[in-house]
Amino acid sequence: MEFIKKHATWIRFGIAALAWILWVIWLGNYWFLLGLPVIYDIYVSKKVNWTFWKKREGKNSTIIEWLDALIYAIVAVTFINIFFFQNYKIPTGSMEKDLLIGDHLFVSKLSYGPRLPNTPISFPFAHHTLPLTRHTRSYVEWIQWPYKRLAGFGEIQNNHNVVFNFPEGDTVILEMQAQSYYAVLRQVTRELYERDRNTQNGNRDINHYKPEARRFLEQNYNIAARPVDKRDNYIKRCVATPGDTFEIRSGEIFINGRSMDAGLDHIQFMYIVRTDGTPLNIRALERLKIYRDDISQYSVSEYYIPLTGENAEKIAGFRNVVSVERWVNDPGNNNRDVFPHDGAYPWNEDHFGPLVIPAKGVTVPLNTTNIVLYERIIEAYELNTLEIKDEEIFINGEKTDTYTFEMDYFFMVGDNRHNSLDSRFWGFVPQDHVVGRPRFIWLSLDPSRSGLSRIRWSRLFSGTG
Repeated sequence: MEFIKKHATWIRFGIAALAWILWVIWLGNYWFLLGLPVIYDIYVSKKVNWTFWKKREGKNSTIIEWLDALIYAIVAVTFINIFFFQNYKIPTGSMEKDLLIGDHLFVSKLSYGPRLPNTPISFPFAHHTLPLTRHTRSYVEWIQWPYKRLAGFGEIQNNHNVVFNFPEGDTVILEMQAQSYYAVLRQVTRELYERDRNTQNGNRDINHYKPEARRFLEQNYNIAARPVDKRDNYIKRCVATPGDTFEIRSGEIFINGRSMDAGLDHIQFMYIVRTDGTPLNIRALERLKIYRDDISQYSVSEYYIPLTGENAEKIAGFRNVVSVERWVNDPGNNNRDVFPHDGAYPWNEDHFGPLVIPAKGVTVPLNTTNIVLYERIIEAYELNTLEIKDEEIFINGEKTDTYTFEMDYFFMVGDNRHNSLDSRFWGFVPQDHVVGRPRFIWLSLDPSRSGLSRIRWSRLFSGTG
């Protein structure tokens, strides 16, 4: 004990220096070893007052003490959020019944390895917009770091719930941030196309109207670009990993020819519930954890409700229920909002694929038909130039009929299958967009209730998929 007291300064320095060295090895940037002299001075030589806002000797004012505690807390929490974990709140019902609106998740960065931030200079604890403002950016882009992911404990597997940055969030309409810019662009393009269908310009290809649609949005709205780490965070279930063949048949997901939905009792589909003309008992539905906001009523006797298979069976047993039928979009009924948004692939949310998920290092053939599957990967995610001239494809100015992927990609789908905007609508999730894996629910608040009754006690500290 006497030895520890006598050499306490050197022991503290040794512990701090060892932690710093281990962190530098994990980071993989050995320039940070230049921080060791600073640590030596902080603990041993004490030549420089690194906490210049407070006095080394004597008592500091209460304000300075609070300031010191605040600075320490900001640095510590920022470090933890970057390298270890962060909080994520479920904003929508796309993952019900597994994850509910109001669930607060502990998201582990260590599961797949933390990313270094692309934009390291930003306002603490703000994602992309400053608090108390509508559109003001919370970050500056004077310094931008390239993508780098540190070593983690594992890799993304099929059926993992994953938090990631929204792939189509690189461009945002500030007045409509809840909507994808590209979805709005496609909608305006279709409207312009439909406008001219019965005129002398009606024989133009729909892609002719994209530049006009883009100009319309730029002239009428505020458009912002965001780096990867400042795009909105989403959470979905990873249903396909690099190299997998993904397919949906009648709403059921198949990976490499095998059903992935078998045994998953929390998956929800849209059901048509018909009664004898009397209304459904709302309280009985609430006991099944089906709430008013989930229900769409199209007539006195017809309801559209997202249900699990178990709940569908229970509702079928209600006295006034005549039938409970699962809704499925017919094969070949092309949904223009579904990826890749091209008539050559007449897919919809219930009949999709087969589609092979791109893997790093894999080379695929390119032609003017399948280029729609990969054009966003080539241009937006892997930052190449892409041109199509006279049925020929040019990447970075060179004619080619193949492409080799530089990153791994994933396919993410929500558990609430008919109430989820996911990879079926905007395509692949790049590796550099992956944030982390939710490990457990540390708080769950029911937005339809108030006071202590808002807390869903049974969900506290429960695990996630």
